[in-house]
Amino acid sequence: MTSVLRVRPMTVDDLDWVCEAESVLHGFPWSRGNFRDSLEAGHACCVLERDGEALGYAICLKIVDEAHLLNISVLRAVQGQGLGRWFLDVLGHGLWEHGARQMFLEVRPSNTPALRLYERAGFAPIGRRRDYYPAADGRREDAIVMRRELTAAA
Repeated sequence: MTSVLRVRPMTVDDLDWVCEAESVLHGFPWSRGNFRDSLEAGHACCVLERDGEALGYAICLKIVDEAHLLNISVLRAVQGQGLGRWFLDVLGHGLWEHGARQMFLEVRPSNTPALRLYERAGFAPIGRRRDYYPAADGRREDAIVMRRELTAAA
C-alpha cells in the first residue's frame, strides 16, 4: 500500500493539535492566539498529512510577489524522512501559483538541522537579525535571514 502525502488548509479545528505539537517541538512556542491570528488574517496556514494523519504545519505570509515563511514544523517522530523538504517544495509551488516569486525566512544559527534543510531546499543566507530570538539563558539569539527564488517547479 502506498502512503499518500497531502497539504491541506489549516482550520480552527486543527488548533488544539497544532498548539500541542508546537509546545513539544519548540522551546519558545507560538501561542494559540498567534495561530488563530494567522488564520484570521488570511495567511497561508497549512497542515501536512500522510494517510490522513497530521504530521506537520506551516504558516506563510504573502505580500505582493513575496512570501515569508513564519513557521514550519514537522513532528519529531517523522523528521529525517524528507517530509520537511517535500512540504517546503509544495508550499513554494503553491505560493508561486499565487504570484509569489521569492520566499524569505529566519532561522536560529543554533538550529543546524533546519539550516541544512533550508540550504538543501535552495535557500541562501542574505543577512542577519541581531537578538531576534529569545534564548534559554535569558539572552537573545540572532536570526539568519534566508531567501529562495520560487519557480513553477518549486
